[in-house]
Amino acid sequence: MERLIGTVSRGIRGPIIRQGDDLVDIAVSSVMDAAASEDIKIRDRDIIALTESIVARAQGNYATVADIADDVRKKTGGGTVGVIFPILSRNRFAICLKGIAKGCRKVVLMLSYPSDEVGNALLTYDQLDEAGVNPYSDVLTLERYRELFGDNKHEFTGVDYVDYYSNIVREAGADIEIIFANQARAVLEYTDCVITCDIHSRARTKRLLANAGAKTVLGLDDILNAPVGDSGYNEKYGLLGSNKSTEDKVKLFPRDCQSLVEDIQKQMLSLTGKHVEVMVYGDGAFKDPKGKIWELADPVVSPAFTDGLVGTPNELKLKYLADNDFKHLSGQELKDAITKSIKEKDKDLKGKMASQGTTPRQLTDLIGSLCDLTSGSGDKGTPFILIQGYFDNFTD
Repeated sequence: MERLIGTVSRGIRGPIIRQGDDLVDIAVSSVMDAAASEDIKIRDRDIIALTESIVARAQGNYATVADIADDVRKKTGGGTVGVIFPILSRNRFAICLKGIAKGCRKVVLMLSYPSDEVGNALLTYDQLDEAGVNPYSDVLTLERYRELFGDNKHEFTGVDYVDYYSNIVREAGADIEIIFANQARAVLEYTDCVITCDIHSRARTKRLLANAGAKTVLGLDDILNAPVGDSGYNEKYGLLGSNKSTEDKVKLFPRDCQSLVEDIQKQMLSLTGKHVEVMVYGDGAFKDPKGKIWELADPVVSPAFTDGLVGTPNELKLKYLADNDFKHLSGQELKDAITKSIKEKDKDLKGKMASQGTTPRQLTDLIGSLCDLTSGSGDKGTPFILIQGYFDNFTD
């Protein structure tokens, strides 16, 4: 009998992970115990995913505010430092800013507007239009910003991030000057030493600043990209992808994950005889239509995954086939025709009209988004995800 259920995503509960825990054994036993409790049969090409948080926790990949300050002081000289394009986040950036401020004498904080890189809004475009402000060219001082727009609290958090970040810097012992601009070079009117905090556009920002004559240009990926004393680190992403752990410590993005996913795949094959795919996931890559927030604050959705998750979907659009190629058919004839098309489809449908409207994204980005939505970010207690049927199609 043909299968009548397509993709199923299940959150799998597991123990609270501590430094040094064996994540291979924990992941495998959690999935196998859940499968036994719900009479789930593991199949080839099922997907097991682990949230990046538990991987970093097991690795003990943490750093303190003092570690951040030491690295910033060493790499900038500890004078006046431009800190540009940070996202507005108590979880993602506040502790990083605290460490940066402790490592220098003065912070020139340059905020992008009307929103940050991932969509957290300071202002609306309607406010800009009413004030006659051009966000592509105008540089605003804090005084001008307040004169035009007053206090602006985030819609969901209720936080005025301008005040919040100002207080963090002052409490860390540094002076602060705030400006609002969207052109990276604007900060060079204030200092030639810059830490750019954008995530996905950081390479371009670094290039623009260097070409404009900045003497020191760093990204968050250049801070804690090597250990400071016995601190954690991430050689590729530095502070990018970090999260608040305590008021004085961050959990960094995990490192060296590839052997982890491959070992889980091998152990599952040994136990079940099935070849599953495995990945580590962080933020999904999707946008909230209400708050306008683009979820992806991590540098990548997945820092490690098995080979079967490389690439993009290669799918036909069923409604295109039904409305075009087989518009004269119905019932069983239509089903048979579509089934035949799927079974005989090209291995690469790029550019083919019958694939238009399918999602042109990497498999890991799509699956990571599904995992992130399944596990949530609160108290569900499901750091493992089991996805079945993702690679099925209408013919299975």
